[in-house]
Amino acid sequence: MRKQIVLLISFAALVSTGLFSACTSQETAVEDPGTLVVYSGRNENLVGPLIERFEAQSGIDVRVRYGDTAELAAAILEEGANSPADVFYAQDAGALGALAQAGMAASLPEDILSLVEPRFRSPEGLWVGVSGRARVVAYNVERVSPEELPASILGFTDPEWAGRIGWAPTNGSFQAFVTALRVVEGEDAARAWLEGIQANDPVVFPNNLTVLEGVADGTVDVGFINHYYLFRKLAEDEAYPVALYFPTGGDAGALVNVAGVAKLASSTQPDNAEAFIRFLLSEEAQTYFRDQTFEYPLAAGVEADPRLPPLSSIETPDIDLSDLEDLEGTLRLLQEAGVLE
Repeated sequence: MRKQIVLLISFAALVSTGLFSACTSQETAVEDPGTLVVYSGRNENLVGPLIERFEAQSGIDVRVRYGDTAELAAAILEEGANSPADVFYAQDAGALGALAQAGMAASLPEDILSLVEPRFRSPEGLWVGVSGRARVVAYNVERVSPEELPASILGFTDPEWAGRIGWAPTNGSFQAFVTALRVVEGEDAARAWLEGIQANDPVVFPNNLTVLEGVADGTVDVGFINHYYLFRKLAEDEAYPVALYFPTGGDAGALVNVAGVAKLASSTQPDNAEAFIRFLLSEEAQTYFRDQTFEYPLAAGVEADPRLPPLSSIETPDIDLSDLEDLEGTLRLLQEAGVLE
């Protein structure tokens, strides 16, 4: 009998120990942080390293589909409620506006929205900008003085600029500017500007970078680009012979468009989506945009490159960036004006 009691006590001790170990294991187990699917219209070379930082810090398994912003927006619209994407990371605000208008974007919490000033986010709280790109006039410092430049982008239709202008009409950022011109000045004024530039026999380039290079080598005297292309060149050659002019007075030529993000209404990982957006607005990410992509930081109190005018001094047009979603109307206008075939 005594032997049986000893065996029972030993067995109970083993069971108790096992249960304790099991409980301890459950309590100390790390919860799986889950996954996140990002559709990114931003180039992998630009933002891939930053997304990898978020993945490493959060433990979230991030799956990214890279592509053209407009094409990805169209894909999300086609996928509808069945879209696997949790976040749309767009190259421009127009695409974000298109998704918001279609009811595909979910409201963001105020603690995220309040990080960015109102002109760079959705008035309805459906998307937020994470970095800014200013439209500028690049000019060859050996061929043009700043005093010669017109105060408004509209002034470049003057015949004195004939044969001296470079542009890239097929470029998405140029088309976003034309959309802003339509919103600010109206359809007729935008058509007149396009026809006026056409009459000045501009040199057509395939993209912003080649426009800048055309300005530098004297093929043209001025070109319409985004600001950060020059800073990439200056990182290689401080004597690069190009400077930037920022139109004033709320001119459409002073557009600051944003790369921004929206949480999709169909997301199955809304908490992870918001964590990703907060990361993009963190000091670490905002510093990355300033130092690595040469864009304007929009949050976290991170100042722009000191060689740039501060955002507060740029008199951007008074528009809702979501209104830049009518790319189809802009393409039609460009064709009607003979700028695109």
